[in-house]
Amino acid sequence: MSPTILERWQVTPQELTEIIDQNPSLRGILLGYVAEMKVREIWFSPPKVESTVKPDDHDRSEKADLIVVYKGRAFRVEVKSVQSNSIRKTESGATARFQCDASDRREILLPGGKKVNTTCLKTDEFDVVAVNLFPVVGRWEFAFARNRDLPRTTHKGYPATVRQHLLASLMPITWPLAPPYRPEPFGLFDQILQEQARAGRPATS
Repeated sequence: MSPTILERWQVTPQELTEIIDQNPSLRGILLGYVAEMKVREIWFSPPKVESTVKPDDHDRSEKADLIVVYKGRAFRVEVKSVQSNSIRKTESGATARFQCDASDRREILLPGGKKVNTTCLKTDEFDVVAVNLFPVVGRWEFAFARNRDLPRTTHKGYPATVRQHLLASLMPITWPLAPPYRPEPFGLFDQILQEQARAGRPATS
C-alpha cells in the first residue's frame, strides 16, 4: 500500500486540520473535490448508473464536473458547495448561498452567434447541478436541480439578450429544500429523458 499524503509530507492529522482551518480558500477547494468524490460514491456509482467519468479539469470545452451515463444517456453534472460563511439559521432550518460560475474567464458562444467574455456559466453547459450541503447539515447530503430552473444573472453589464443565457454567479438555497431543488437526481434525469422522447430526440448525447 502506498503512503498517504500525510506520510509523504510528514504532516500529522492535527497539523493538516490547523492548516485547513486557518486557510478558508484551501478548505473550500478541498471540500469541493471531496464533494465530487462523495456524490459519485453515494449517487453516481453502479448499479444506480451505468458509469461515471470525471473530465480533465483543464478541458475548457467541458465545464461539467462529472459525466454520468444513466439509461443510456450521458448527463453532465456540475458539483458545487454551499459557502460556510453564507449560512444563516432560520426558525425552520437555514438559508445559504453557493457559487455557481466558472473558475476562469473565457469567451463563450451564445445562441445566435454572439460571443461574450465571462466567468458565468452558460445555460446549456451542464444538465443538473449537485449542491453539497455538508456545511449546512453536517453530513453528506446533496441538493439537485436542473440547469434550466436555476436563476439567471442580473448583472447590468450584460444586455438582457445575453443575461437570459448566463447563470447567476451566486445562488440561494434553503434547508429544508424548496423547489427547484430536490434530494435525489434520478427524477430530474427521467424528466429530461421523457422530454427528449416526446420531442423525438435520441436517448443519448
